[in-house]
Amino acid sequence: MELHILEHSLKVASIEKEGIQVCTHGLIKLAFLASKTRCKFFSLTETPEDYTIIVDQEGFKELPESEHISVADATWLALNVVSGGGSASSSQPIGVTKIAKSVIAPLADHNISVFMLSTYQTDFILVRERDLPMVMHTLSSEFTLLRVVNGETVAAHDLGVTNGFVKPKLVPRPIIHPLSSPSNMFCVTSLDPDTLPSVATLLMDVMFYSGGPKESGSSSEDSSHIRFFSFSLIEGYISLVMDEQTTQRFPNNVLFTSASGELWKMVRIGGQPLGFDECGIVAQISEPLATADIPAYYISTFKFDHALVPEENIQSVIGALRTEGPA
Repeated sequence: MELHILEHSLKVASIEKEGIQVCTHGLIKLAFLASKTRCKFFSLTETPEDYTIIVDQEGFKELPESEHISVADATWLALNVVSGGGSASSSQPIGVTKIAKSVIAPLADHNISVFMLSTYQTDFILVRERDLPMVMHTLSSEFTLLRVVNGETVAAHDLGVTNGFVKPKLVPRPIIHPLSSPSNMFCVTSLDPDTLPSVATLLMDVMFYSGGPKESGSSSEDSSHIRFFSFSLIEGYISLVMDEQTTQRFPNNVLFTSASGELWKMVRIGGQPLGFDECGIVAQISEPLATADIPAYYISTFKFDHALVPEENIQSVIGALRTEGPA
């Protein structure tokens, strides 16, 4: 398999809910007027706590300076596993569980923190730029390492820093953070960029103004129903994660669906903000799922992590993950 090191230098930031109005102009430009910017990597995820944005340096320039924006203290690079000559345009990602043992676990064993973004098309593993030498050393035996330079894929040069790396001592990774599963069912979908203008007003409302489902019987009657929406526009491909109620607001035949029309349930990781320095959180979740052969999307945000698993597997997933917890 190939591991591509993408050329985007990324920032990860949090926008407070009460401050979103000062950022909407820039965010709308990044999401809906991409031809007016030089941004190639943009993702916005809303959770009950805040908005998390992952954006390249060019896109970051579109955002105002504001006390409501907190930026993680690092530049991040995106890694992308490509299997069997696949491409980012394939209809299903390899899946975080498929790369749990080959990528996620080895990086955790070397104390390398990762930030995950699964999309409809593929899975991005974000690592700090300063960790790249260790990342390459750790994964070079398992993957053909390639770098994307000016849009072209070329062999990644050995950074010449193999000396001094110590083989890690492998230790168990018990799950130490609380887990919860909201009542929402979610869809992971996409749409043709050419149809984006026709649903732009609806998407803007969902992203910034609706504040949640408008249908009766929504979160006011169900305390375990959470607000979660994710929009990504990366190298021309759109990915959307939204709950089933929100998808019903879209016209027929606009959103892509998988052949199975699969619905996903969420496992939310963390009882308080997780931070960026703790290593192994993604591995704690993805390894048991990989062992059980359960597919999953995984979306890290500024404060919490989120795994999406097939609806029919949710009980076995919760059981398997709680079994992995501390005694």
